[in-house]
Amino acid sequence: MIIEVTVDELAKLMKKAAGVTVDPQELKHASDSPFGTLGLDSLGLLGIVGELENRYSRPLPVDAERCKTPREFLELVNTTLKTGA
Repeated sequence: MIIEVTVDELAKLMKKAAGVTVDPQELKHASDSPFGTLGLDSLGLLGIVGELENRYSRPLPVDAERCKTPREFLELVNTTLKTGA
């Protein structure tokens, strides 16, 4: 089974964990933009990390909550989930 967090799922998590509504297509086009420009602050990102850790029953690296862009975050999270590290 391949585990991967998609842009669509990240948009849903942003709404659920941080109350930030972002259209998935907008998020895809803004994947290299800082989270702050999308309305997500560090506490919101921490909430998303917590949601993913609970969902997949494994910790994410400390670096996950320090990611600056959606692309950086998704790459780190998906690499971690795929390798089980």
